[in-house]
Amino acid sequence: MSDRIKEFEELNTKVLGVSTDSVFAHHAWSHMERAKGGIGPIEFPLLEDNALRVSSAYGVLLKDQGVALRGNFIISPTGIIRQITLNDLPIGRSVDETLRLIKAIQFTDINGEVCPANWTPGKSTIKPNPKQSLEFFSKCGNE
Repeated sequence: MSDRIKEFEELNTKVLGVSTDSVFAHHAWSHMERAKGGIGPIEFPLLEDNALRVSSAYGVLLKDQGVALRGNFIISPTGIIRQITLNDLPIGRSVDETLRLIKAIQFTDINGEVCPANWTPGKSTIKPNPKQSLEFFSKCGNE
């Protein structure tokens, strides 16, 4: 996400990382290049959750292991969780999908229309009305 922070900023979105590791581990990772197992410098805040409060509150904590699953939360400016992605430990997250979801949420908030599966900006949307939605469904498979 750090590599694409400008794209998040263009969407008026702030990125915040939370890890169950200590601030000292974060410091070490951010000062170690990726080729050597670090994360290198990052362009967003990375918060320490070694007390496990945040990971527990967000439902990603594996209590018996004291670590958190890979969670990704899109939270509105008013504090409403709009989307959750929860991955098992060995599975990374998709920055492309996160950006797509932010764009879809912003589009629906502005336009009041439904973004179908795999929607990207510029593609057809669904009117949230049984009769008007037929316009979209009558074109399915034609895009």
